[in-house]
Amino acid sequence: MLAVIAAGVLWGIICIPTKVLAAGGLGPVQITCSCMVCAAVLFCGFLAIRDPKKLRFRLRDIWMFLGTGAIGVGGASALYAYTMLQSQASVAVVLMYTSPIYVMLFGALLFHEKITPVKLIALVMCLAGCVFVTGMLGDAETITPLVLLTGLLSGLTFGLYTVFDRIALQHYDTMTVTAYTFVFAAAIQLPLCDVGGAVRIFAADPSLILWRLGGAVFCSILPYALYTWGLKRMDSGTAAILSCVEPLVGAVAGIVIYHEDHSPTKLLGIALILAAVILLSPHERKKNV
Repeated sequence: MLAVIAAGVLWGIICIPTKVLAAGGLGPVQITCSCMVCAAVLFCGFLAIRDPKKLRFRLRDIWMFLGTGAIGVGGASALYAYTMLQSQASVAVVLMYTSPIYVMLFGALLFHEKITPVKLIALVMCLAGCVFVTGMLGDAETITPLVLLTGLLSGLTFGLYTVFDRIALQHYDTMTVTAYTFVFAAAIQLPLCDVGGAVRIFAADPSLILWRLGGAVFCSILPYALYTWGLKRMDSGTAAILSCVEPLVGAVAGIVIYHEDHSPTKLLGIALILAAVILLSPHERKKNV
């Protein structure tokens, strides 16, 4: 549980390097693509030195990594970026975090995981918390059908990351799954990215390279490895709900670091997500006794 929560926390602070890179001139797709490329190179390089055997996989199992990387991480982040560009960040976050619904349903269908009353209550609390944290209720902007579709698809594809992750972990080590998730996520995003423009921006300001590398390590490599490790030891639905601490941490970071709005509604959202995590804690411990 702590590993999955820690993953959510690290994902939540991604707003810090993202804001720096955006201020440097990089667009959303360039930011996510450069992150996946750096994560793939760094993590695969580490494994090549430390334990090359973990870079091996059977070619017939490539669909698992296409699921975790190309569909799950690469597809979700691309759809999320498009939704954010066409609407607002608050709308994109809420639609992305419909993912625990899909994970819970797929977990019940594919892995015979029980949908307990505690899980359902925690799920509703998390979804409500995300809505309050992002301030979506106070947003008068009309959501177009296309934005709604891409937003919901970002939630579905991010949910499928957990599903494919769970399948891959039945055959491969956590390190192997994490490495090829980055490789295939980078491969699917490169055609969507203005690589030449990104290279020129990094060359003009080398300090952005350090921010990019730091963000890749602390906001991608570590959280995905922790989440994958934790997922191997708990229900998919529980892991997906616990990872909802990400928008909570993002909201707290925005309030503390960037002095963003800390209205009663946002604080209520933070409290709801925290309460959901606390509610799941004894439930998960009891199940694993």
